[in-house]
Amino acid sequence: MPQTDRILTTHVGSLPRPEQLLDLLNADDRGEDVDQQLLADTVRDAVRDQVRQQAEVGIDVVSDGEMSKIGYATYLRHRISGFEIGDAPRATPADLDKYPEYRDRLHASGDTVAYLRPICRAELAYVDRGPLQTDLENLTAALGEVQVTGGFMNAPSPGIVALFQPNEFYPDEDSYLTAIAETMKTEYDAIVAAGFALQIDAPDLGMGRHNKFKDLSDADFLKRAEVQVEVLNHALRDVPADQVRMHLCWGNYEGPHTFDVEVEKIADVVLGAKPSTLLCEAANPRHGHDWAGWAAAKIPDDKIFCPGVIDTTTNFVEHPGLVAERILRYADIVGRERVMAGTDCGFGTFAGWGGVVPELAWEKMRSLVRGAEIATEKLW
Repeated sequence: MPQTDRILTTHVGSLPRPEQLLDLLNADDRGEDVDQQLLADTVRDAVRDQVRQQAEVGIDVVSDGEMSKIGYATYLRHRISGFEIGDAPRATPADLDKYPEYRDRLHASGDTVAYLRPICRAELAYVDRGPLQTDLENLTAALGEVQVTGGFMNAPSPGIVALFQPNEFYPDEDSYLTAIAETMKTEYDAIVAAGFALQIDAPDLGMGRHNKFKDLSDADFLKRAEVQVEVLNHALRDVPADQVRMHLCWGNYEGPHTFDVEVEKIADVVLGAKPSTLLCEAANPRHGHDWAGWAAAKIPDDKIFCPGVIDTTTNFVEHPGLVAERILRYADIVGRERVMAGTDCGFGTFAGWGGVVPELAWEKMRSLVRGAEIATEKLW
């Protein structure tokens, strides 16, 4: 979504769920007896409220906040058959393995993510389009009540689905990825057909290095990343590149992040993905310098950069002047017409989990908007 007269603003997608909705989502995910009409009404009202707040703050390209989803990848077990809740080893990030004192403090504080573990134990099939259709209808209705530039909806990449939902059915990882991609194509195509930008959440290309693939060499990880991009591109074969954006992430948690793979190593693979817009971390202390790595990369002329100019793991509210500085760095790399302003990650990656309290999440978004205005004043 190129622009010619100002820097547009957006965010990565997830927002904090209201308390009433959070209780219903968690109960429903656990399989408890939940009034489904009440849940549907609460989700619809939350989407309307979240879209309204985004518009009031001044965000240009808004989302439904992922109000209906328990987690950005694990929600799929409610739509896709073949997953069962079970027990399987979970890879911990290499940086938490390295610093067990910090890891143990996180566990003791309750700041780690807890979710039911879906495992692939049968052939995958997209069997229930109802929740997806409801999501599309809710966002369409909410957008009809506000004045914004556009809307987007999130869906996970095949690679991140495989990371969160281990395979115990398909003969190998590549077969599993292919099956996920063909299944997720249903969701990808429907989001674009509904008139929204599709955002592919692809932490597998960043976080995957120090999580699922932490025991591989960099060279072997890049081979896996190339396969994941190839599979993603195949799943996106019927949607135009300019209607798709992709989020690259190294994990939305406060931690050392000392094993995060460098941008310089993965840039070529990431830039080979079909989506025309790339949302990337650019604000947190481990990735604030990544602009230099992107500047050294061979960026195709049709790529738009949306750096995260707001950190989503801390309650510090960035000064608009700093936000503007971060935007200007990326404008220097690709030009002012090919830059948007976003956030490092979401504010509610998993329902009920996130380091930033809701009132400060909105304050950060206000700073994002003001920083984009300052950058616009300097660029035009």
